[in-house]
Amino acid sequence: MTSLHGSALSSSFGAVAASYEASRPTYPDALFDAMEELTGRPLRGARVLDVGAGTGIASRLLRARGAEVVAVEPTPGMAAQLRSTTPDLPLVRGDGNALPFADASVDLITYAQAFHWTTPGKSIPEARRVLRRGGALALFWNVKDRSQGWPQAQEQRMIAACPDYHGYGGVNDSRVELARAGLRTRETVLRWSRRIPLDQAVEDLGSRSYVAVLEPGRRAEVLAAEREALRQVFPDGVVVEEFDLDLTVGLA
Repeated sequence: MTSLHGSALSSSFGAVAASYEASRPTYPDALFDAMEELTGRPLRGARVLDVGAGTGIASRLLRARGAEVVAVEPTPGMAAQLRSTTPDLPLVRGDGNALPFADASVDLITYAQAFHWTTPGKSIPEARRVLRRGGALALFWNVKDRSQGWPQAQEQRMIAACPDYHGYGGVNDSRVELARAGLRTRETVLRWSRRIPLDQAVEDLGSRSYVAVLEPGRRAEVLAAEREALRQVFPDGVVVEEFDLDLTVGLA
């Protein structure tokens, strides 16, 4: 099987949008505290673009902190799921490489599990154009703690089973790209965990692009095998996930 182009992978999320919404990890309050500390300004009253908003997981949390949020999402299925879940949240169809917003019109641009889907040579200049003076970008990823053992084993199984597997090795590369573009960067890593039913853990995995693009029969085989592997680690049917939540802020 040949590897798919990034745009084909990103478009795969539409078909699994409901699973994405139901199973993906959220973000702890500490993330938004850290975001305020690193940017040097409160979220309350800030005009925020949540780029690559997906089903709106981060958008809703930002709004709960008092931000004026506009979700920006290119994929029709994900946008439809966001509208269904949160119909009153402003939503604009677009992507980070060509933001359909006026110059100097926002205070903060966030990318929740999304910056790696952009082309930095395009998305960073676009962000700088749209940001007001003193504005910032915030890039963040939930990354499973592989020191637990089982996430590393799971990753190896996914590498073997999924030709288009990708992890989050580009997190550090993103920092380099921000610095190269002349932004001052600040970063932190937050630790948090969640306990979820085994079925939810399998559904989460099924919402990953590299699994979603598999042929349906093969996808079912991979998820069935993963269910059994997880059951060996968590025989009570409750999966404990530890995360390193990586936050990088770029100050314009």
